[in-house]
Amino acid sequence: MLRTLDLILVGVMTAAAAVTYTIKHHAELKLEEVHRLEAEIKLEKDTIDLLKADWALLSQPNRLERLVNNYNGELQLQPTASTSLVHARELPMLKSQVPVPDVTEAKAGSAKAKPKAVAPQPEEEDLMATGSVE
Repeated sequence: MLRTLDLILVGVMTAAAAVTYTIKHHAELKLEEVHRLEAEIKLEKDTIDLLKADWALLSQPNRLERLVNNYNGELQLQPTASTSLVHARELPMLKSQVPVPDVTEAKAGSAKAKPKAVAPQPEEEDLMATGSVE
């Protein structure tokens, strides 16, 4: 009986060692993945910082003024008039206001299928104070 108990305990210890090794191996793989993702995040942050610096360099007013002066003959740029600004009510309708087509009629092959019309919205008062002249 003592030998049977010894064999069972050796089997349990071997199984426990195998499970422990498997868990350790999976943990090491996850740690490597975490380090790889942290390196990718650092690279992306460095890239974003570099692009921000590049944008700041390219959008400097002195540089833009020099480019406008150099290429004014070709581009014929003009200042924007304050009357060419658009109010919010003049913009196209929002995506939520776009009429939804009736799918059942379209599947039936009906040539008379028309999208449901959205009731016109009453014009709201422009609450945005832009300082522009109408």
